[in-house]
Amino acid sequence: MTEKEQKYAGIIPAFYACYEDDGTVSVERTKALTRYFLEKGVKGVYVGGSSGECIYQSVAERKTVLEAVVEAAEGKLTIIAHVACNNTQDSQELAAHAESLGVDAIAAIPPIYFKLPDAAVAKYWNDISSAAPNTDFIIYNIPVLAGVALSTGLLRDMMKNPRVIGVKNSSGATQDIQMWHDEGAIVFNGPDEQLISGLTMGAIGGIGGTYAAMPELFIEAMAQLQAGNIATAFAIQNDICRIIYAFFEAKSNMYATIKGILREGGLELGGVRAPLLNLSEGDMATVKKCKAMIDEAIAKHCN
Repeated sequence: MTEKEQKYAGIIPAFYACYEDDGTVSVERTKALTRYFLEKGVKGVYVGGSSGECIYQSVAERKTVLEAVVEAAEGKLTIIAHVACNNTQDSQELAAHAESLGVDAIAAIPPIYFKLPDAAVAKYWNDISSAAPNTDFIIYNIPVLAGVALSTGLLRDMMKNPRVIGVKNSSGATQDIQMWHDEGAIVFNGPDEQLISGLTMGAIGGIGGTYAAMPELFIEAMAQLQAGNIATAFAIQNDICRIIYAFFEAKSNMYATIKGILREGGLELGGVRAPLLNLSEGDMATVKKCKAMIDEAIAKHCN
């Protein structure tokens, strides 16, 4: 494994938006979540992506969040800042800000809503990268939400940019991981339900939106696979999947459910921002059920 790969290899939770009770961005709760990740021993954090509710936050709010994470991390976490907005100018502003804070990498989804040709997507990404000329760039491929899928041809064009190091792949197709790894890209597994499959296909680690609810399980699953204990790794993955499926028994947004689970463990992050649905009284049974499932799985696999 190269030095660059070692920098990013491992479990990297997608960071959650943290709010005060009145719905404003909370610096203190953001720092508390950062310290939680430090205590859990994850490799790094992915800030400002889907889990960070980026499309519902202003440029100023996203800067505030990243500043709080960097301060609380104290250089002990690999920090990837997702900087994409649905226009180039704001994305470049966030990219330059992230570089000024010394993050390890920036990342970006393609522009959403209008279906742009590959040439336009490439220009958008390269323009963002140019605003952070000393920082690694990671393509975020999430076609189910962005409406645009990364092709191998577009990846090849992007990798002509020396700052482009790889892809966070949330396409759900593990063959994409293998193909893009063969193209020389560092690839992060995106769908949490297939971490072990993604790793076996060439991903160097994972970036995931459910990792924060149970980082111990993802860390242990990856460690068991690396140790050659394939059956154990898949057994942990199976329990992870069952827990994730249980999250969706609540009517609330998944991140509201996970924040409820973390609240049960003593970590208050606030709710989610409208139009995302917050927890209802009826969802608390699901929160408690999921918390019990996580505790049981950790006791089973991580002792």
